[in-house]
Amino acid sequence: MIKITDGRAADWSEVVLRRDAEQHDVSATVRDIINNVKTRGDSAVLEYTERFDGVKLSDMRVSEAEIEAAKESVGAEFLDVLESAAANIRAFHKMQKREGFVIDDAPGIVLGQKITPLGCAGIYVPGGTAPYPSTVLMDAIPAKIAGVSRIIMTTPPGRDGKINDGILAAAGVSGIDEIYKIGGAQAIAALAYGTESIPRVDKIVGPGNIFVATAKKLVYGVVDIDMIAGPSDILIIADSSANPKFVAADMLGQSEHDKLSSSVLVTDSEVIANETAKEIGAQLENLPRKDIAAASIENNGQIILARDVRHAVEIANAIAPEHLEVCTDDPFELLPLIQNAGSIFLGHYTPEALGDYFAGPNHTLPTEGTSRFFSPLSVDDFIKKSSYISYSRDALDSVAQKVETFARREGLDAHANSITIRKSKN
Repeated sequence: MIKITDGRAADWSEVVLRRDAEQHDVSATVRDIINNVKTRGDSAVLEYTERFDGVKLSDMRVSEAEIEAAKESVGAEFLDVLESAAANIRAFHKMQKREGFVIDDAPGIVLGQKITPLGCAGIYVPGGTAPYPSTVLMDAIPAKIAGVSRIIMTTPPGRDGKINDGILAAAGVSGIDEIYKIGGAQAIAALAYGTESIPRVDKIVGPGNIFVATAKKLVYGVVDIDMIAGPSDILIIADSSANPKFVAADMLGQSEHDKLSSSVLVTDSEVIANETAKEIGAQLENLPRKDIAAASIENNGQIILARDVRHAVEIANAIAPEHLEVCTDDPFELLPLIQNAGSIFLGHYTPEALGDYFAGPNHTLPTEGTSRFFSPLSVDDFIKKSSYISYSRDALDSVAQKVETFARREGLDAHANSITIRKSKN
């Protein structure tokens, strides 16, 4: 079922070329939705909610009573799990918080950088085949730590007009300010432009389907966005010390997300390669989401044989995975060699699911090779940096000629004159 490819040849690049999942171009449809919401506001959003989600809403906003009822519904045990996970996520992300700085070591000159949180952030939480309370925690908590004063969440309702209890409970634990029962491109448009009921935000974060991703692309520039998230992926580096049962379980854990998800094992052990392939087949039979996982493994799964673990790291860096597990005898030895990965999981007892739910680092990660240049969602995503400059008269006089020369070199005489006119003799 899963392909085993020999990547030990000198030229192994062909085996790691990233697959291009077939994507339909929905930009025209999404552009129409955005323009309609921009023009007609709430009425357009309600119409699309009825058309796409099959529910006619009289009020889009979730009430405090609904949130409290959801907390009660999920039960004390799951609420405790949410609180524990939230505590870990807060502890990790608090370490990311930065302060501004001031440089004032030259007479008459003060330079600095000021950190300001965004005023309003929008969080999109998908519906689809599975609810994701974890996404609520991962997206909202860094925004809170950054100091964002207003956090708006949108998520599509079920046909009963309600939001999943786990999602609402997570929103309550995270301290989200407002929640609206809308999804899809219409939700992104509402957050970007505002409606009579939904405030305009400064930034939109969170994953979604192709309509959501396309909408985020189209509103970028009107608002900021985190990233364009594609199908999720995992790559596992394993040596002979790895347990094939563990490796197979972790690959299947990723595959059950979506038929387009990608699970790759890179190993220098033919025994591990073959045993993992067998384990995938055996474990697959017992999965409730077997059909999704099987399609993912069949179309996007791969086992690649490497010359050694360092060669495996080279292959991993070329693929630039979202999640990278290092299941080797000494994973920390390889850590300095890893250049491209969204989140790294070190050791045989550190499955990717720990990062999805509980450990603390963010699980909103760059997908489809974009870890070459994107980073996980963080506190930095919810701040702005402004620089500031102050020169005294004497300090300006000391550099005036150099600035004038630079400005005239660029042919901008008015720029030069703004310096000249301030010289001491004037």
